[in-house]
Amino acid sequence: MLKQKILDRSARFGVIGLGYVGLPLAVEFAKVGMKVTGFEVDRRKVESLLAGGSYIGDVPSSEVAPLVKRGAFTATTDFDELAHMDVVSICVPTPLSKTRDPDMSYVVQATEDVRRRLRKGQLIILESTTYPGTTDELMRVELEKTGLKLGKDFHLAFSPERVDPSNPQFGIKNTPKLVGGVDEESGELAHLFYSQGIDRVIKLSSAAAAEMSKLLENTFRSVNIGLVNEMALMCERLGLDVWEVIDGAASKPFGFMKFVPGPGVGGHCIPLDPFYLSWKLRTLNYRARFIELAGEINSEMPHYVVRLVSEALNHEKKSVNGSRVLLLGVAYKNDVADMRESPALDILTVLEKEGAQVAYHDSFVPEFRHGDKSYKQVELTADELKKADCVVIACKHKGVDWKFVAEHAKLIVDSRNAYPRNGKKAGPARIVKL
Repeated sequence: MLKQKILDRSARFGVIGLGYVGLPLAVEFAKVGMKVTGFEVDRRKVESLLAGGSYIGDVPSSEVAPLVKRGAFTATTDFDELAHMDVVSICVPTPLSKTRDPDMSYVVQATEDVRRRLRKGQLIILESTTYPGTTDELMRVELEKTGLKLGKDFHLAFSPERVDPSNPQFGIKNTPKLVGGVDEESGELAHLFYSQGIDRVIKLSSAAAAEMSKLLENTFRSVNIGLVNEMALMCERLGLDVWEVIDGAASKPFGFMKFVPGPGVGGHCIPLDPFYLSWKLRTLNYRARFIELAGEINSEMPHYVVRLVSEALNHEKKSVNGSRVLLLGVAYKNDVADMRESPALDILTVLEKEGAQVAYHDSFVPEFRHGDKSYKQVELTADELKKADCVVIACKHKGVDWKFVAEHAKLIVDSRNAYPRNGKKAGPARIVKL
């Protein structure tokens, strides 16, 4: 019955969590003819979507509005509607606690929301990144408290999200999708379902294998970013240009993959996901040393940037205390509005603790709240640049005229290689490189 509904696309698809992961997924499946309902606790988001407006940069309102108008997509805060869904995808956050232990409260709550409305014939899929065993050990156990049995009455699978905000080349449809079922039939149904809207779907042997694959992806990035960040620290001691060194290594056509250093790591994946694996292995009396070391190096990079600022100001016979610092970019990476785990916020916090007067400019983030303070961006004018004792580049947004910045700033600390050393001199500013 469910298989036929998936094939003729009459299956009703529910997505719990309409953020950077859930909303693009919901819209993509609505576009291919499925009737999709998004479930969200934030009433403001629901109201925006029902009015045809998107709050996610990768999902334009011009895509949402016609889907809402023709009834292909709707959003609600009424979780009782889950009982009418044939397939339910859970796309909620999985943050870390202050002790870097998994905070599973969102997954637990979403699972409870599903459990209360679970009926025979449904396929439930977890997309939130988590430790191996979550889908089977946590979700299955909770869902079977209804008296319904996996395989006989309902189906359960894991399919990790692979969203890369602002990536112009890869989105939901053309990024290969992994799936793993808690049992064989669940895996097959999940594979069939995602194949309706995604170009390539890869079925693994189990939900745990899919969970582990996702963690390997982001651990790979975290460890390699940690490696090049440490390389930047070593090159400073050796008097070498780390960017030149990396470009030299990247000229090899095999056996090397290029990663670049920066002020730290941010976003919803790389700073968090590897520690889900580290935590799981600690319960098995195993220490994930690469993960912990990479996390330590990456988390220290904002402090290294502040040290560069301090040394650069000392060279000008100034101290951080009392200096005006202009921070260019507060998002976690270039050309996005996402500030989750942004290293720029750590830079801002440390600079303010050391007595700096910090202003910022980021056209993607006109204002934000951090801790108990509110911030509003300043315009990137010649006067604002001249007033700054130091300009710190934390993001290299495409919309910034970097030549203009160098022409009017006195001192620049460049953590994103906005000014390659082998390029033409950008302006009179003194530029300190990461």
